[in-house]
Parts: sequence; structure tokens; C-alpha cells
Amino acid sequence: MTQKDVVTILAIIGALVVLGFVLRVTFALIGPLLILALGYVAYKMIQNKGGTR
Repeated sequence: MTQKDVVTILAIIGALVVLGFVLRVTFALIGPLLILALGYVAYKMIQNKGGTR
């Protein structure tokens, strides 16, 4: 096994670790982001309903 092979294997392992961390953070933030989005939609609906007098 050459040095290039070792570097390639380590790069693949590092990429998988980073991808796992990014996915964990993404799924951890889905709940709060959905709540914020629903609140924003409700605010816009109330604002548009009040402005049509």
C-alpha cells in the first residue's frame, strides 16, 4: 500500500465523519426551523387578513 492509498483512505474516512456531523446537526435543527416557519406563515396570514379592510 502506497502513501497515496493511505491518504485516500483517510480522506474518505474524514469525509464520512464530517457528513455524519452535518446530518446530525441538520436533523437536530429541523424541529425549531419548522416551528419558526409555521410561526412566520401564521404571522403573514394574520397580517394580510388585517390589511384588507
